[in-house]
Amino acid sequence: MLRPSAYIIFADMKETSALIDKACRNLNIDSLNGMQKQMLETATRPNDIILLSPTGSGKTLAFLLPVLSRISPKIAGVQALVIVPSRELALQIDNVLRKIAAGIKIVCCYGGHSVREESKSLAVAPALIVGTPGRIADHIRRGRIVLETLDTLVLDEFDKCLALGFQDEMQEIIAPLKNVKKKILTSATDSESLPAFTDLKKPVKLNFLGSRKDNETTPTDRLSLYRIDSPIKDKLETLLALLHNLKPGLTLIFCNQRESVDRVRQFLTDRGIIAEAFHGGMEQADRERALCKFRNHSSYICISTDLAARGLDIPEVKYIVHYHLPVDFESFTHRNGRTARMHAEGEAFIILGPTEQMPEYATEATDFRIDPKANFLQTPPMATFHFAAGKKEKISKGDIVGFLTQKGKLAADEIGLIEIKDHYSYVAVTRDKAHETLARLKNEKIKRKKVKISFGY
Repeated sequence: MLRPSAYIIFADMKETSALIDKACRNLNIDSLNGMQKQMLETATRPNDIILLSPTGSGKTLAFLLPVLSRISPKIAGVQALVIVPSRELALQIDNVLRKIAAGIKIVCCYGGHSVREESKSLAVAPALIVGTPGRIADHIRRGRIVLETLDTLVLDEFDKCLALGFQDEMQEIIAPLKNVKKKILTSATDSESLPAFTDLKKPVKLNFLGSRKDNETTPTDRLSLYRIDSPIKDKLETLLALLHNLKPGLTLIFCNQRESVDRVRQFLTDRGIIAEAFHGGMEQADRERALCKFRNHSSYICISTDLAARGLDIPEVKYIVHYHLPVDFESFTHRNGRTARMHAEGEAFIILGPTEQMPEYATEATDFRIDPKANFLQTPPMATFHFAAGKKEKISKGDIVGFLTQKGKLAADEIGLIEIKDHYSYVAVTRDKAHETLARLKNEKIKRKKVKISFGY
């Protein structure tokens, strides 16, 4: 078995350039930003790298390009491992990799996913593995993942991994890795110290937190911060009034407890407002469905714990609402980082109860005047269909589009975002056509198979 050489990356600049062009084309971006270019340049050195950059700045592509550049088709075995703190972030990175279509075998491993399917995929070693610490450690213990050929290790959102209590699993995975040639740690916040088991070699720190590159503005520059006072401790009515004052746009409402998330969602649902809940106490399929409906504009509102503050692929969030005060400045920063991403603008609102004080880091917030007559709330334009078939049943986006246009009589512009999972798929369709379309599809077959289709409640 061939082993990675000490210095694979950029051995062929022509191949690397082609990879960059393909990534930009498939991800629909014009060119790499300043941070991504500097990351690529730094990755040519033998040093390990610590990349600090705000949420939404393109960190994922920044570390994936060097990783993919280091992978050699001549080597049999796992060459790159990306460890992440959450299932959602693992899925997001896996999605970016598949859009880039790098031509290598990739396996995504995370809690809540079928161990049997992951084991089957790992039977022939992939070139790249993305996964959460607990699941990766379990596969290693059982001999399903062997890292003797590992060249590149990425700890994405490494501080979050530690904060969520994955230190033991991470140490178990990383400590035995003696042949790794490149380690990349990323975060949206700076950390004074790192655990000894990371064992970084002459690390270069690239700090893009609050910096300007290529005349770009920072997320803080593009974020407007507002304060709203609730006359009573229970802030539900104040929240409802605020939502009536916001023009349509994706809105993330942050609560500090799972029970509060469920309570706020139930309050809004009882008033006929479509809203999704998202927290760690939900089943993985329910979390995926909630995020999908939020992304595809079947719901404008998502209520969440800080689980949604990082690592989610939701690029168009317009409003952040701090229903509960964040526990610290770091949480405040990550919550707000879900909006004002890339070159967009965003607004964040802090709702204060009668006994609550504005944190020092948010004292510059402007008072927001609620107009009691305002009513900008709208029913979302899309609805979501659930298809009981996915990648493992050989269903593609093209199959679904053809099925909906031919059998469902929908126009192409009446079909929105399509997300295909292993054994099911979510499809956004124009809400005012949803019921009649579903009725048309009741007895139809897709790819000569009868597939159950229902609303993605």
